[in-house]
Amino acid sequence: MTTAAQIPGPSGLPLIGSMLDLTRRPLQTYLAARRDYGDVVRFVAGPPGLRAEFFMVFSPEGAHQVLAGEAANFRKDNGFYDELRTSIGNGLLTSQDNDYQRQRRLIQPLFTRRRVDGYVDAIALEADALTERWRAVPGGVVDAADEMSRFALRAVARILFGSDVEAAVEVVHRSFPVLGEYILERGFSPVRIPRAWPTPANRRNAEAQRDLYGICDQIIAERSARAGAVETDDLLALLARARGEDGAGLDPTELRDQVLIFLLAGHETTATSLAFGLHLLARHPEEQRRAQREAEAVLTGRSPTAADLEALPYITQVLKEAMRLYPAAALMGRRSVAETVIGGHVVPAGAQVILAPWVTHRHPDHWADPDRFDPDRFLPGREKERHRYAWFPFGGGPRACIGQHFSMLEAVLAMGVLLRDFDIEAVDHEVALAQGITLRADSPMRIRLTPRG
Repeated sequence: MTTAAQIPGPSGLPLIGSMLDLTRRPLQTYLAARRDYGDVVRFVAGPPGLRAEFFMVFSPEGAHQVLAGEAANFRKDNGFYDELRTSIGNGLLTSQDNDYQRQRRLIQPLFTRRRVDGYVDAIALEADALTERWRAVPGGVVDAADEMSRFALRAVARILFGSDVEAAVEVVHRSFPVLGEYILERGFSPVRIPRAWPTPANRRNAEAQRDLYGICDQIIAERSARAGAVETDDLLALLARARGEDGAGLDPTELRDQVLIFLLAGHETTATSLAFGLHLLARHPEEQRRAQREAEAVLTGRSPTAADLEALPYITQVLKEAMRLYPAAALMGRRSVAETVIGGHVVPAGAQVILAPWVTHRHPDHWADPDRFDPDRFLPGREKERHRYAWFPFGGGPRACIGQHFSMLEAVLAMGVLLRDFDIEAVDHEVALAQGITLRADSPMRIRLTPRG
């Protein structure tokens, strides 16, 4: 059994360790680390005096241990979550302990399968509007990443705010990228200057945060002012009415925190899956045609319903394969509370432990020809044969994503509508990637649209 200092890993450069590799080509560095050093790898990065040590865990067994088997020993206590919490509040994604338990109990009833199925009308409305707009695009070329980001944001904003969607979308679309870049830079920096200092980055972040908080507070206040006069069933109204066993609900700040988390997590992850799913189908005509035949058989002549999810199994497989190859959460970080053993290696108390779906989803022990696009990997029989944590884009254990069914429902139905109405062809066959709060395209992801029928 190896101790922390004996866990294998790259030595990097003499003064800064692996900092350059992790900064310039992180995704390739993680893959090379598993290949060269195994399923538990120690990284050291940064100059003397500011050096950081962290442990990456690549096996499904290790992911299960951290997220489920010993979940209480691995907390969301690291620089990234601290910055995320400060920027977008103490919502369900970032809260811990009693706060998290209380929020989960209040919010869980709003994400049951039956309740989520009731959001389909909003998804269908935005999907139909998107197809109408695409038919009018000059030249028929769009950037899939940009388009899916805006679609998913509009869908989740409509579900949250109902008729107030237009007021929120532009502010959120403009502000979230600024906050995301700021959170990422500070979350992984060995030195963080105070937010109050008037640096250009601090000022940009403060302005974006004011705009974002302002529009959410405005909508919440307006909704509160007309409470009782007009009863609505959008998610904001349901959150405002939610009560715990003690009769207490969410105060205005807590309500805003949940709204911000849902806006971020509810649109960026789904947008990533849809964008890369379209990109993959645009490059694989045979798989595209198979998905189109399914969409035609189920959705021709009408808008989708929640019941259609079960009738679109191949499109579901396509999206699961897209999430395997391009997981929105490429990394998941935790801090160990007590010393523990992972894969035969002793990881100390207080260690930064990072799971990497980006790598685990390509683990050659669990995925044959892992870089190949093959939706049939997710046929039911083949899924059952694999380790539960060989594929975990939604996390797992007690903190698994509460919106997993919502994300799959939205992505599958939206893709079904788009494939029913368009043939797609890749303009950009290779797309550069960047690791932000979520995985994203760092170069154009253009597709050419040809209206069908």
